[in-house]
Amino acid sequence: MKDNKKKCVFAGTFDPPTIGHEALIGDCLKLFDEVVVAIMVNPTKTPCFTVEERKEMLSLIFEKDNRIRITEFDGTVAELLEKEGTDVYVRGIRNGTDLDFENANFYASCKLNKNLTAVYLPCRQNLLHISSSMVRNSLKFGTPIDEYVSPKIKAYIQDKGKTDV
Repeated sequence: MKDNKKKCVFAGTFDPPTIGHEALIGDCLKLFDEVVVAIMVNPTKTPCFTVEERKEMLSLIFEKDNRIRITEFDGTVAELLEKEGTDVYVRGIRNGTDLDFENANFYASCKLNKNLTAVYLPCRQNLLHISSSMVRNSLKFGTPIDEYVSPKIKAYIQDKGKTDV
C-alpha cells in the first residue's frame, strides 16, 4: 500500500553528477515530499566512476536534506517504481532530442507498468549545455569543470585523482 506522501523517482547514470542534476532534483523538491535518486546500473555502459563513488558524490551534494534518498538499481524503471511504491518518474528535458528519447522510453516502460506517470521538467536555460559527458570530456582533455559541477564534486574528483578519464 502506498503512503500519502508525494514521492518520485529520478534515475540516471550520474557519471558524474552535475549542477544540472542538482538543479533538477531541487525542482523535484518543489513538487514532491520525497525524491528517490536512483543510480541505474547499465551493463552496456562502462562508467568512469564506480557506483559507490557516484553515491558518495550525490551524498555530498544532498547530505543535509532528508527528503532525498540515494539508491542504486540494476533493473527496469518499472521494477524500480514498484520497489519504491510510486508511479511517478521524473525526467529532465534539455531539448527535442531528449524529449523524443524520453517518450520512447516512457512508452516502453508503460508496457511493464501501465500506471507509470512521467513528469518532464525542463532544464534551466543557463544549464542547457551541461552533461556528464561534457564533464568527462573536460577531464580527459584537462580543461576546467567548474561550470559543470559543484565545488564539492570538483574537490571529490580531484581527491580521487580522476582527472584523466
